[in-house]
Amino acid sequence: MKVLLTGGAGFIGSWVAEALIADGNEVFIIDDLSTGNIENIPKDANFVEADIKDREPLEKIFEDFKPEVVNHHAAQINVRNSVEDPNFDAQVNILGTINLLELSIKHEIKKFMFASTGGAIYGEPKVIPCIEDTLPAPISPYGVSKFAVEQYLNYYKAVHGLSHVVLRYSNVYGPKQNPHGEAGVVAIFCNRIKYGDPCEIFGDGKQTRDYIYVEDVARANILSLNAQDVILNIGTAIETSVNDIVSTLKRVTNRDVQVVYTPRRSGEVDRIALEIKRAEEFLGWTPHINLEDGLYQTWEWFSSEQAGYTTLNK
Repeated sequence: MKVLLTGGAGFIGSWVAEALIADGNEVFIIDDLSTGNIENIPKDANFVEADIKDREPLEKIFEDFKPEVVNHHAAQINVRNSVEDPNFDAQVNILGTINLLELSIKHEIKKFMFASTGGAIYGEPKVIPCIEDTLPAPISPYGVSKFAVEQYLNYYKAVHGLSHVVLRYSNVYGPKQNPHGEAGVVAIFCNRIKYGDPCEIFGDGKQTRDYIYVEDVARANILSLNAQDVILNIGTAIETSVNDIVSTLKRVTNRDVQVVYTPRRSGEVDRIALEIKRAEEFLGWTPHINLEDGLYQTWEWFSSEQAGYTTLNK
């Protein structure tokens, strides 16, 4: 299958690209390299540096590559940045996506796959873990923009017949995550521990997230190639506090990890975890990597020379 993958030089996107290629698909990657790393791009993938906000180069890629599926991972992904600059967040996450949707209709794409957010779209839910039918109530522009795109997908299905799959990710972590340019407390903490810097926790550290290993996320994308017109949570259904992440990292790194607590920041939810029974029903998917094993593998990568990141304090 010919898959056009946006954001394929990024953390999650590059794992998805490798999984797609291993599954026998032909992959064409679009990435503006604003946060992605060109070294993340698999050698067997086609690649063009392009911005999804710019329609003209996208048009040429659709014309030349003739994709069957669009897998859309390119995004402004930082919740705090979305709070500081909601206009830019909307330009990338909403208007950039509309460019892709319009071209998908024009070039008769079979399916549009969208990387949404389960960590931010539900806001502060009353029942945890959240099912997909939980009423979205995002409290950040990032969550709002992702929910807006989901509504556009409904429109393009109803009016134009464009099939779609929405994957609502929980908090994805793993090797290759950028501790400087991408959201992700695990990557930030691993990098700080590597250089002996204290781990900064915003708030009291009791806030919870649903941490999912990136390899499990990539596998969900492969299985979703055979699904259509469905929204699926991709997580573990397990709440883990930031304090618990630090405790587990102390154990897997065998280092004395220092912690500094600072005031919590706006736009971030207090508790979240995602129910994943629907993904098991529709895809036959469940996560394979537990948190301790995932954190160990992530630490092994960050502590190796291939990580290549400097201390955040420099």
